Amino acid sequence: MHVLKFLPFLLPTALASLEVAQRSTTACNNSPSLCSKTYGQITHLGAHDSPFVRDSTTDYSTFGNQYYNTTVQLSAGVRLVTGQVHKNNNEWHLCHSGCDYLDAGTLESWLSEIKTWLDNNPNEVVTVLLVNSDDASASDLNTVFKAANITSYAYTPSSTGAVATWPTLQELISSGTRLMTFIASLSDNTGATYLMDEFTYIWENPYDVTSASNFSCKPDRPSDVQGNTAAALSSHRLPFMNHFLDQEIGIGGIEIPDVGAISTTNGQNGTGNLLTAADTCKSAYSNRQPTFILVDFFDKGPAIDVVDKLNNVTDATGRTAVPNTNSADTSGTTTSGGTFVGLTDLVNEAKTGANPSLGNWIWVGGDWVTIFGGGISI
Repeated sequence: MHVLKFLPFLLPTALASLEVAQRSTTACNNSPSLCSKTYGQITHLGAHDSPFVRDSTTDYSTFGNQYYNTTVQLSAGVRLVTGQVHKNNNEWHLCHSGCDYLDAGTLESWLSEIKTWLDNNPNEVVTVLLVNSDDASASDLNTVFKAANITSYAYTPSSTGAVATWPTLQELISSGTRLMTFIASLSDNTGATYLMDEFTYIWENPYDVTSASNFSCKPDRPSDVQGNTAAALSSHRLPFMNHFLDQEIGIGGIEIPDVGAISTTNGQNGTGNLLTAADTCKSAYSNRQPTFILVDFFDKGPAIDVVDKLNNVTDATGRTAVPNTNSADTSGTTTSGGTFVGLTDLVNEAKTGANPSLGNWIWVGGDWVTIFGGGISI
């Protein structure tokens, strides 16, 4: 009798306690501790040129920036994926510099892959950054996004300019707007306001780095804050830290990812290491950590460990380890003589009478110094 009498008073308290307990165990972007943080407060790990994979499907192209596809990246903890948009046969494709070199397929197909992942991971917020190399209009891109059926996830900003405070991850998840979309660059997003012009909301440090000692925290883009950290911070734009190292291969200024240094570049020790660079930039930004860190070969280092340190995450959950990590590194892409497998395959194609393009020869060339020293007999 007495329990029943007080039940109406006890029930709300019990339900509230249950809700708090559920919130404390629900992970947002793989951690319960991130749910209450705003989108701009945390650091999101980014896979540079996400769809451009260095594996057998691309003849181990030395211009590939990742060893695993976008689905694997996202499942392992990546939350920012970038790609380059080009027009190819009247379709919008993801191509590395040009579609004659490395074509990762249509933008629609890639967005559909991301949409499927979002469907299966309802507590995750993902950011897409597209480099708009061939000036696709907002209408062009919106058509592709709609075809991929992903626009229902898209976040639309409350302001047409940079804002001081973004929604929390939990707010984005609860509202179902778990896809943040930036375009570099988009002068007019009329009719598709979820497509955010990158440099309206973001500023970047330099990205063309070929020496491990030359990483810099200084703003580089957009031009109105170039070299001026104070101006960049006061603009309320989100800090974007590029941290990938290239090497010049001596043919017309061509640069490829410096795979030989990747464990240091994405690691926590040595010249140009990610942890030191991130801590240096956080200090330079008045103790504000970079909102995004963009790396090549995200699984090396591994880069996610540095991002966890920045986010004070010690309770990461729900991540899927990358498959067969050791088989994906550069040791699996070369022959015993040091020649890239992709180049050997291309030579075999030529022997059968095929006529590979000049672009294909360049993009699978591998270590040109070694090749020119000995080469392959056709």
